[in-house]
Amino acid sequence: MTDQTIYFSEEKSEEAVIARMDSARVDPRLHQVMASLVKHLHAFIKDVEPTNEEWMQGIKFLAETGQMCNDWRQEFILLSDTLGVSMLVETVNNRKPSGATEATVLGPFYVEGAPHLEHGANISLDGKGEPMVVRGRVTDVEGRPIAGALLDVWQANEDGFYDVQQKGVQPDMNLRGVFATNTDGRYWFRSAKPNDYPIPDDGPVGTLLKALKRHPYRPAHVHFIVSAKGFAPITTHIFTPDSPHLDSDAVFGVKESLIGDFVRNENASDASRYGFNQPFWEVECDFVLSRS
Repeated sequence: MTDQTIYFSEEKSEEAVIARMDSARVDPRLHQVMASLVKHLHAFIKDVEPTNEEWMQGIKFLAETGQMCNDWRQEFILLSDTLGVSMLVETVNNRKPSGATEATVLGPFYVEGAPHLEHGANISLDGKGEPMVVRGRVTDVEGRPIAGALLDVWQANEDGFYDVQQKGVQPDMNLRGVFATNTDGRYWFRSAKPNDYPIPDDGPVGTLLKALKRHPYRPAHVHFIVSAKGFAPITTHIFTPDSPHLDSDAVFGVKESLIGDFVRNENASDASRYGFNQPFWEVECDFVLSRS
């Protein structure tokens, strides 16, 4: 025992725990993170004063959240998303200069290795939904085009499911693709207009949302990861303006600048030119990258 010994007490609980960390030998960043976590967690307990039964219920909730995780379902990501934590982390890590495209959450259904496609390719392999043409430019904050920028694109189908949620039902890599900008920084592809959909709510996160009287819906959107050599990559969405859930996104991903201008085109000759046999939607999606 030394003069520096801190015995556990309600008043000094966090100090006692933090004192057990050897600040001289522990990685400095780990020490900073864990010390802050302990301080805030102990402050939460002292504020809420949970009963033993309530605390065990919380532990059970976290255990069940982990048990729901598998190769394509990440319940802890959903928990982070629905508490607004994912959006906060994304925002803190993507502070951009004025004019740069804003970031939003990655979401749990991103898949690496989507096929690289030519301009004009149709990523809607199941043919469901209203056809859509997406086009735009990628530039720097001064408005100069970025040639060779990559746009990794993915979205849910008309029924509100991603391909990884419906193995054997949707074609693999349905509504996914990677496109490169031309010398003018332009790109375009064909797809299907997205619909609102619920995040998976058959697990503990869904149970929590119901208890909080919150719905599980995300407003309709298309995901993008836009990257180019020498620039900071951006993970973002484009949202449809007609969604009833723009102001109540279950994962807090909506930013006003990310609401797109979707225009319905009923011109039959335009539809035929794009290979469609019905009216279609057009949307301009421009992205502005900042230097890394």
